[in-house]
Amino acid sequence: MADGLVVVDKPSGWTSHDVVGRCRRLFAQKRVGHAGTLDPGATGVLLVGLGRATRLLRFVSDLPKSYQGEVVLGLGTSTLDADGEVVARWDMEGVTLEQLRAAAAGLTGDLLQVPPMVSALKVGGRRLHQLARAGVEVEREARPVSVSRFEVTGWAATGVARVQVDCSSGTYVRSLAADLGAAVGGGAHLRALRRTAIGPFREEEAHPLDALGLEHVLPMGEAVRHLEPVVVGPAAADAVGHGRPLLRAELGHVTGPGPWAVVDHQGALLAVYEAAGEGARASVVLAPHQ
Repeated sequence: MADGLVVVDKPSGWTSHDVVGRCRRLFAQKRVGHAGTLDPGATGVLLVGLGRATRLLRFVSDLPKSYQGEVVLGLGTSTLDADGEVVARWDMEGVTLEQLRAAAAGLTGDLLQVPPMVSALKVGGRRLHQLARAGVEVEREARPVSVSRFEVTGWAATGVARVQVDCSSGTYVRSLAADLGAAVGGGAHLRALRRTAIGPFREEEAHPLDALGLEHVLPMGEAVRHLEPVVVGPAAADAVGHGRPLLRAELGHVTGPGPWAVVDHQGALLAVYEAAGEGARASVVLAPHQ
């Protein structure tokens, strides 16, 4: 059975859970998980962990995300995207590209965003989209998010704006689309959403689901390629394999608070360590001893 990371290009019409199920069958591996849910209608980068690599997914789930999509002005939907029913209409023929770009710029920075009822966020042990399908709406607290880029890259006479978004994990692009419509005097919904990157994992290295094979499984260390590496010798590697804490001096010339990817001289990932007191403690151990 494989241990590693697969960068999947999720197709439209598949849930993230569907992709996990397909990978379980394809790689004959029971331990499969994903980082960063994508809505069924969305496409693009989905990170899937196999075997022991599932323990590393928490280190990528909070990485920033990048998206591209289309904002349809003048139509509001029940889900804020093209999958919902039209619930409101506005005449927005007079909106200009300059107005849209100014409004999008005003929706960047640190924001407070209320999760939509159709999101995968859990409230009281149930996902919001499950409650929404049952006709139940609950109060949601606004959550801090960060949008470093919200750019209108194209504008069609049919009232459709092409946008690109770079944002923190947990940001709802469909909410940004609705807010953009409101900011220019009406409303809007999102369609054709595609995730183009999760941290350093870009769409160029993502593989279509129907073309996946063992040759596309990346080593476990790739899951934490964004973490600063700590290279240890044989003696320390044995200690790391048993989860022993490391002294600060054993970490070498690392910077920042961690976490750090601890590797041997061949570059194989042994563990992930996090700062603790004057040194570091193991948060995930992947060496053979475990």
